[in-house]
Amino acid sequence: MSTVALRAPAGLWDLAHLQPRLDVVVPGDTIPAVFWKAVEMRGDKVWMRQKEFGIWRTWTWRQTAEAVREIAGGLLALGFAHGECASILSNTVIEWVLCDVAVLSCGGVSNGIYPTDAASQVTYLCEDSRTTVLFVEDDEQLDKALEVRAQLPLLRKVIVFDMEGLRDLDDPGVISLDALRAMGRDHLAANPQALAQRIAACRAEDLAILVYTSGTTGKPKGAMHSHHGLVYTMRGYNTLLAQGETDERMCFLPLCHIAERMGGEYFAMYTGSILNFVENPETVPENVREISPTVFTAVPRVWEKFYSGVMISLKEASRLQQAAYGWSIGVGQQIAERVLQGQPIGAGLRLKFRIARWLALNNVRKLIGIHRARFLVTGAAPISPELVRWYLALGVPMLEVWGMTESCGASTGVPPSRIAPGSIGPATSYNEVRLDPATGEILVRGPNVFMGYLNLPEKTAETIDADGWLHTGDVGLVDAEGYFRITDRMKDIIITAGGKNITPSELENELKFSPYVTDAVVIGDKKPYLTVIVMIDQENVEKFAQDNDVPFSNYESLTRAQEVLDLIQGEVDRVNAKFARVEQIKKFFLLETQLSAEDEELTPTMKLKRKLVQTKYAERIEAMYR
Repeated sequence: MSTVALRAPAGLWDLAHLQPRLDVVVPGDTIPAVFWKAVEMRGDKVWMRQKEFGIWRTWTWRQTAEAVREIAGGLLALGFAHGECASILSNTVIEWVLCDVAVLSCGGVSNGIYPTDAASQVTYLCEDSRTTVLFVEDDEQLDKALEVRAQLPLLRKVIVFDMEGLRDLDDPGVISLDALRAMGRDHLAANPQALAQRIAACRAEDLAILVYTSGTTGKPKGAMHSHHGLVYTMRGYNTLLAQGETDERMCFLPLCHIAERMGGEYFAMYTGSILNFVENPETVPENVREISPTVFTAVPRVWEKFYSGVMISLKEASRLQQAAYGWSIGVGQQIAERVLQGQPIGAGLRLKFRIARWLALNNVRKLIGIHRARFLVTGAAPISPELVRWYLALGVPMLEVWGMTESCGASTGVPPSRIAPGSIGPATSYNEVRLDPATGEILVRGPNVFMGYLNLPEKTAETIDADGWLHTGDVGLVDAEGYFRITDRMKDIIITAGGKNITPSELENELKFSPYVTDAVVIGDKKPYLTVIVMIDQENVEKFAQDNDVPFSNYESLTRAQEVLDLIQGEVDRVNAKFARVEQIKKFFLLETQLSAEDEELTPTMKLKRKLVQTKYAERIEAMYR
């Protein structure tokens, strides 16, 4: 598809500004080397922003460097040795980044822990990683650390970011981040070359970070990534996505997850893009409107929530507003289809799109907060192709990337010059991707592939074969142009009692396109027909109940209300209409418990654990087949 064919009003489809860079932006072969060189190059330019007491506070590169230097000096004063591990138990805040870079600058290994993890999980992760220093965000996270400290003989010090409510704490094993920084200033004043020597001692082949898998099939495994792998992938990202110092990003996904660690923190470090931190996970919709990012990466659930919010608002709009939106999005869809087909956009359609933007589409983009976005990136889970088309109809290209913790993030990516909904794109320039000829499993090979699992050589050997191919567990197809499409997980393909092979993710993605469905698990292996377990979107379903005078007292009663069951049945019927009879869902039930990341049924990234859900609700599943 030519970029000429994509041009449309106001440059919306002129993709010249989306072309990635191929040169080296910042030299260096370790994360500390890149960071300190970036500080030297950018000085007083702003790198990060975070809201404090209602005001956005800016951090320049120089201010960031001063904080990192003092934290690193404090670690050295504590006797933190090259190769030791420090863990960070916190939400996504600027202090997370400061401590991460400080640990790496000391030649240490940095490990992130989900703030939703229970104390028992903190014990396991600290023990497995041999953590000697633990950073925690506040009193809530400190409580977990103190509860399990006796079981962690290697843990020497706990460092707290926010001491509110802890002023009377008197514990020699716990200090504040401010106190650590003061120790660092004193230590570096007495040993001015200590940190520079540690940074110089870092080697590209050294272990840099641990990223623990979410543990959907057992205990979490610590994926090991070297400095070389991180820097190599960071530079590779720049050949995939166009990002620079004029861009604004939003930092809100967990930094212990590879997506935000690589695509947020490290990629912004390399490119100089401004990182804006949300106040907390609940304020994402409000903060995105304040930040108005120019580049926005999120998981499908976020894009689904934005879409459902617009659909709910539309139901409350006047008939005139609904008609204006309907006509405008129709024009946008015409443009989107021409873009997807590589067809030119005529002058008449361009004019109509200008009117559509003025009439409704600009307001929709502002409602979400994507009115300045040059492009959107989605990854970490499958997304409905219809959702990609919808954002494209608004005038914002959505690019799907695919990868995993073990491949250091993105291994394939849809280029802006040829968007293909339903596809994860071709292999990136920095790794190889192919299908296993026998099983159809997607395999990845390249310097971005991880070093292996910490303390688990047998699991590493199962995952990386003798030829260096990473076995991802995803099954897929590839077309003549090299575009890959995931059909399912190796272990998730359903074979019905009638012998029909079913790809559950296709049905699940269609269901999740509904504003009333947060997640869904399709059942049917060795069964006569398909059924589904549905987790409803609490906010939207509650609003439906209130608008339709449906009585309910709590979440459980909401899921049992006949009107709600009829609502979800309507969504199931909508999905069934798109599939052959043998692939249609015959029955469903709603989860009656409001789940959060602390619940065992969900991963920290808020995805239902298929096997656990099927086991836990086995009796209710069987009831659908009686």
